[in-house]
Amino acid sequence: MKFFVALVLLMGLVVVTPTIAVCDCVDLGRASDYYIEGAHTIIFYVGRMPRAQVSVPYCTLYSDSSIRLMRSYTCDTDRVVVDGAECMIGTLLSSTTSDF
Repeated sequence: MKFFVALVLLMGLVVVTPTIAVCDCVDLGRASDYYIEGAHTIIFYVGRMPRAQVSVPYCTLYSDSSIRLMRSYTCDTDRVVVDGAECMIGTLLSSTTSDF
């Protein structure tokens, strides 16, 4: 029985650990501006430096779309408000961990 419990715990760690490592989060509370690139990508800026690239695959963005963060500390499983509608973030790339 102890072996079975230990095996289940080990398998749980093997499954959960890569999921935690893949999640990317960034504090966008200081973002002063954003740029809409294409129909599904937002680039957030702090001053003149890009801070994060956010993709919203299930919402269409327009050049005059209004973007509002729901939380300042944002992860790739969170949501943003685009033109008054909540949109799920597909991927979030931080400028400290990715080149975009």
